[in-house]
Amino acid sequence: MNGNDCSNAVALRDSHYPTCLPVHTEIEEMEQKEERLDVIIFGASGFTGKYTIYEGIKLLKGLQWGVAGRSRDKLRQTITEIEKKADKDLSEVPIITADLKDPASLKQMAERCKVLINCCGPYRFYGESVVKACIEAGTHHVDVSGEPQYMERMQLEYHQQAQERGVYVVSACGFDSIPADLGTVFLEREFDGVVNSVETYLQVSSKIPHDGGAVLHYGTWESAIYGLAHANELRPLRTKLYKTRLPNFQPRLKDRSVVHKASFLNGWWAVPFPGSDRSVVMRSQRHFYDAEKKRPIQMKAYVAFESIVQVLGVALVAVVFAIMCRFKCGRQLLLKYPKFFTMGYASHEGPSEKSMENAQFAIYFRGEGWDKEEKLLELTDQFKSPPTKKIVTKVSGTNPGYGATCVALILSALTILRESDKMPGTGGVYPPGAAYAKTTLIEQLSKNGFTFEVIKPLK
Repeated sequence: MNGNDCSNAVALRDSHYPTCLPVHTEIEEMEQKEERLDVIIFGASGFTGKYTIYEGIKLLKGLQWGVAGRSRDKLRQTITEIEKKADKDLSEVPIITADLKDPASLKQMAERCKVLINCCGPYRFYGESVVKACIEAGTHHVDVSGEPQYMERMQLEYHQQAQERGVYVVSACGFDSIPADLGTVFLEREFDGVVNSVETYLQVSSKIPHDGGAVLHYGTWESAIYGLAHANELRPLRTKLYKTRLPNFQPRLKDRSVVHKASFLNGWWAVPFPGSDRSVVMRSQRHFYDAEKKRPIQMKAYVAFESIVQVLGVALVAVVFAIMCRFKCGRQLLLKYPKFFTMGYASHEGPSEKSMENAQFAIYFRGEGWDKEEKLLELTDQFKSPPTKKIVTKVSGTNPGYGATCVALILSALTILRESDKMPGTGGVYPPGAAYAKTTLIEQLSKNGFTFEVIKPLK
């Protein structure tokens, strides 16, 4: 820190920097590095950030962690709010100020910790500068992005730099990508053979009748709008990201009818799921093919509804949403009036505490493949018979949008701290399945509100 950095000293005061003194000696630099916090939650005063702090009180116990954001006053207010809710004294939690418009402040923040939990979205606008700061600082980075364009561009542009710096950058560490990606890893572990394909079915329900309030926070709604509006960016991105195409593995997994029922869904109706699950899972499968010479699993994602009336209602909103996202004026209207265009399901306030506490989710995985006895000599060889083995597994939990998301996010950060030796290479930009397949993250999730189980092992 030089003389020009004195103005930033106040921002670091709560991070145990008592004065603005120049750091000249090698010993002082080593001491400064040793003082790094284990974890910093950035964007801590936002909707997701607050719930991450709340879950972090338990999950980060025994570690040195802090909070960061643009406004010190808002951060203090947030800490006070969480203190009352959790009945815990958080007065010793360091507060660091950092502004997304100030790269120097982002780097200073990143240099203060080993892993940065980034809760500032939409990530297509605010994510890259934080990733860049973390790589420069040698700090690991996790976030809850569900934006394929952002995630794949970060991999394209920063994977090599992250490898060289020994930094792991892992996105999609919340609901529903963590259950989908690690659920596919779990299914393959339990299959005891060669998996050809997986179909996922997402169910979200509530223990109580819907109270008419929001289900989504505005930030999630905003990310979805810009994600669909820029969907055309994905093809050229993937052409640059993957120089060669995967072999045409057979049999190909075909799309099901737009609306259909699955026997294990107890009469629920399923439609194609427009979220990022398939994008995330297929990136992991591509990693396993490239790095481990493993046959990739084909995957299709669906979402299920209890009645056909719900399907029709969602379809109507989806059609209007898709049309309006194509035009700037349409996007502006969607952003300005989220309640109107979602029939109250998205708002700036987000869901109520009661609504979140009573929400529950389940993702069913239907896998097909061959017994372990049926082996191939070469990776690109084809099986001579159709799949001979089936399995149904399930990942479930409660409070999917924010409770489960924040638990998974924190555990993803802790896994890097504790088990980086079990992660691929020495660093890089990865989806969660590729990053954590050989770690104990599934077991840690199972101890903290998630359930991974086999429903039907079928011959």
